[in-house]
Amino acid sequence: MHRKLTILATAALAAPLLALAADSLSHSDASFLKDAEEAGLFEIQAGKIALDKGQDAQVKTFAQQMIDDHTKANQDVEALAQQKGLKLPTSPSIAQKAKLETLSHWTKSGFDHHYADDQLSAHKDAVKLFTKTSTEAKDADVKALAGKDLPTLQHHQDMAQQLADSTKSTTAKMAAPAASR
Repeated sequence: MHRKLTILATAALAAPLLALAADSLSHSDASFLKDAEEAGLFEIQAGKIALDKGQDAQVKTFAQQMIDDHTKANQDVEALAQQKGLKLPTSPSIAQKAKLETLSHWTKSGFDHHYADDQLSAHKDAVKLFTKTSTEAKDADVKALAGKDLPTLQHHQDMAQQLADSTKSTTAKMAAPAASR
């Protein structure tokens, strides 16, 4: 009986402490973790669409790397959020869902370039967010996470730029014979 009371008392004390942990994160640090989670979920879902609809082998390779890298990054975000007592979203943002919907409706002929352009835009935004957070976050753990993931995101941005350039030239070559008719 005494043991049960001790467990109940511990649980009763722990709940406010978890809430206090989430409250101890600044609004901007909590917002960063939520945005990072949503962005990662977007990348994973967009990658899955690209694996299905992509025509170019480079697109499929890039998509798989996005799935792998962002799954790992989201695990790190989720672990930190849990440690801080922060509840994260379980799906991309409404705007990201709209982008996924648009992406899923592209025909195979225009899909690769559209996906590459979306990836370039998404990674430019992510690099800005992670750069700012890696220097301005108030919580040391949030700052460290942003700094750790930033080089990977910069590499993704470079890869997305190359992919966008490559798919743009491929799309232009495919359209050129049709335009000359």
